[in-house]
Amino acid sequence: MGVRASRSIRCVVIAAAAVAAGLAVAGGAYAGGASGEEVYAAQKCASCHSVGDKGNKKYPLDGVGGRLSEMELREWLVSPDAQQAKKTAARPLMRMPSYRSLPPEDLDALVTYLKTLK
Repeated sequence: MGVRASRSIRCVVIAAAAVAAGLAVAGGAYAGGASGEEVYAAQKCASCHSVGDKGNKKYPLDGVGGRLSEMELREWLVSPDAQQAKKTAARPLMRMPSYRSLPPEDLDALVTYLKTLK
């Protein structure tokens, strides 16, 4: 193998390592970000909802991860009025706010957390 070919291979290996390191850092930043439970607490979801014995018992979230898909959970968080309009049951006394403005990683973490509530 010539010097040029060897140098090209080294460049490709270094570039691949840099990309992998960048993904690892991005993954670490996401993994090191707020957990879904932290987002739930920070957004004061327990003022309207309960999980287990904690929070407002009027709108429990126990089992929601088994009843709704990830897409449905996300839609409830970003478009609650549209989701409520699809229901045939009476409207709740309180209107759920939209969490559309949450950072994407926080929204993802919250959906992941809600999905664990089975």
